[in-house]
This record gives sequence, C-alpha cells and structure tokens, in this order.
Amino acid sequence: MKAVRLDKLLSGLGYGTRSEIQKLARAGGIELDGTTLSDAAARIPVGPDLPARLQIDGRPVDPPPGLALVMHKPVGVTCSHKEDGALVHDLLPPRWRRRDPAISTVGRLDKQTSGLLLLTDDGELLHRIISPRRHVAKVYRATLARPLTGQEGAIFASGELMLEGEAKPLAPAQLEPLSPTEARLTVTEGRYHQVRRMFAAVGNHVEALHRERLGGLALPEDLAPGQWRQMTDEEIAAVFA
Repeated sequence: MKAVRLDKLLSGLGYGTRSEIQKLARAGGIELDGTTLSDAAARIPVGPDLPARLQIDGRPVDPPPGLALVMHKPVGVTCSHKEDGALVHDLLPPRWRRRDPAISTVGRLDKQTSGLLLLTDDGELLHRIISPRRHVAKVYRATLARPLTGQEGAIFASGELMLEGEAKPLAPAQLEPLSPTEARLTVTEGRYHQVRRMFAAVGNHVEALHRERLGGLALPEDLAPGQWRQMTDEEIAAVFA
C-alpha cells in the first residue's frame, strides 16, 4: 500500500481544501485505527480497507481512488457533469463531485433510457470496458410503438445495416422478440443513440428502453431505480466474462 499525505488524500476525496482538512485535524475530527490524527501532513497507508480504518467526524471515510459503482439509472436523469436538469451525479453524495480523480460514467445512457450504468474514477478500467477491441456486449430491452414485422432480426444480424449519417455499417446485433411490441437487443458497439436509431432504420420507434446487462454483469435485482452501490471485484470481472 502506498502512503499518502492525509490532507492531500482527504482533499482529493472531496472533504475540503487542504487548509480545511488541517483545521479538521486540529479539531480532533480525524481518527485512524482509533487514534486521533492532529497532523494533516502525516502520511498514511491507503488501501481498500481504508474506510474500515479511517473515520471523519465519527463516520467511515469514503472509498479511496479505484472506485467502481453500479447504478440503476432512472428515466429522466442525464449522464453528464454539467448539463441542465437532473444528473446521475446528483444521486451520489454531494462531496463526490469534488473528488480527484473525478467519477465518470462508463459510456452513457440517454436521458430517457433506464437500467444498468457503471461509474468509476479508474481511467484504465473505464477504457477497458468501452474499448471497441473488447466487444463488451450491451443488452437492452426495448418497448416499441409498432409490432415487429419479423424481418428485423435478420437485418440487425447482417452486419450491413447503415445508420443515417454514417459511413460504416453496424456490427452484427442479436434480436430476441419478447412480444409483438417488445424485444431484447444485444449490441457490441456504443454509437450515439444506437438502439433507437436501429429501430428507426427499420421503420419503428422505441417508446421505452432499459439496459439489462453489460458483458456478463446483469443489473442487480436489489437495486431500485436511483439506487447504487460499490462494485465487488467479482462483479467487475463479470463485465469481461
């Protein structure tokens, strides 16, 4: 485990400026392994067990960098740091907006799409998941305005479907009809509004869209819309399974 200055660590976790952390330490608000730390310049070991060892005002410190979250994104929130309206980052603790490195969404779901969303401050993990070379599958459940014709599966699987305004055909995708107006679609790319544009290309309109799975990771059944939690190592590995 690497050792990091306490004021630098807590400032990076969003607890305040270094001077504010120094005041907090002098006031006795920081404890490590049950012992009060009054010196904000002290270097402490940082590992995954940090929240179990370090307390701020009597509460476990937030997880250190290397954070990965799984969220059930609700309809009506945007995957952005800055746009107007409700943002996915509003669902996290307010101080997490000040974390450095910043927490980013792994790819994006549009405002009207719900379901499985990952967030991380680990740039290497983020790029591993979204890299086109990884071909991480994304599984969506789509509710459609009009009944399926029966031709969509072959068109999506052909590898020849062109989206409007693009010069490269889509990679083959798998369609599973669930009812006349509902289908599960598996894609391996992440183009802009891809699923909605695919159904538009075959003359239909997506009325509701929900992401169920990313790679081998399914949306946890215990997460209600708007809820999130820290991912386990097993869940991170499942994304690439």
